[in-house]
Amino acid sequence: MSRWSAVPPAERLPPWLRRPVGDASALETVQGVVKGARLHTICEEGRCPNRAECYAAGTATFLLGGPICTRSCAFCQVDKGQAPVPFDPGEADRVAGAVQVLGLRYVVLTAVARDDLADHGAVLFTGTMAAIRRRDPAVAIEVLTPDFWGGHRDEAAGVAAQRERLAAVLAAEPVCFNHNLETVERLQGEVRRGATYRRSLGLLAAARELAPAIPTKSGLMLGLGETEEEVVATLHDLRAVDCQRLTLGQYLRPSLEHLPVARYWEPEAFERLGAIARELGFADVRSGPLVRSSYHAAGD
Repeated sequence: MSRWSAVPPAERLPPWLRRPVGDASALETVQGVVKGARLHTICEEGRCPNRAECYAAGTATFLLGGPICTRSCAFCQVDKGQAPVPFDPGEADRVAGAVQVLGLRYVVLTAVARDDLADHGAVLFTGTMAAIRRRDPAVAIEVLTPDFWGGHRDEAAGVAAQRERLAAVLAAEPVCFNHNLETVERLQGEVRRGATYRRSLGLLAAARELAPAIPTKSGLMLGLGETEEEVVATLHDLRAVDCQRLTLGQYLRPSLEHLPVARYWEPEAFERLGAIARELGFADVRSGPLVRSSYHAAGD
């Protein structure tokens, strides 16, 4: 057993993590449209426990850039590989068509890390936002982006390139800019391979500077070995860069190849941390075992 003192994968989930399937018809409808358009959603790729609820409420999170990520984060269900699918110029229009067919009013766009592309995937967001708005300008679009970092040995050049890619996405005016820290600073190297805590905080800070009218958002998974004190310290770091929205949820191990669960945090702990986050000044907080990055993204 690793230093994580993991909960054995075969152990039954605690009762607060067991959830009914929900609206099966909504699930089937969205899955059919997405599959027919040769698209991907993080709802499906990440096996989100809330997907039927979100689909029924008219929201969905599309995964741009194909199903293969160029990074190998140890928590993530999405397939990894150094040879991702070629850039697909038709993907944006297919996403826009799916949004229209499904009548979605609030869409979250995320993407696999595409460190193989010159702009590290910024065009995936800008192109898809433009395609959606050509069909229906009233659709609200939130973006959940990678860190847009890579390919630079020099830190200053890397920051400049990251900022340029971020500026392009923000210029397309999403209703919210989301970038997840995922875990506390001590665990970043093992959990988020290829990303760093400070670069992610820098991205969120730059977003506030470049587009102060666009709210920023970030999220953490609990259960990877962090302490409550470390979580609270992370919340302070997020508020220090004026991050305004927050999600806290339980990490669930996708398979034996992924990091094990160190702890199932109780609902009361999520309530306590949510209260602390509100006291720190977060304007919107979603904190609970089954909360995910896009959970109730459009608001209650």
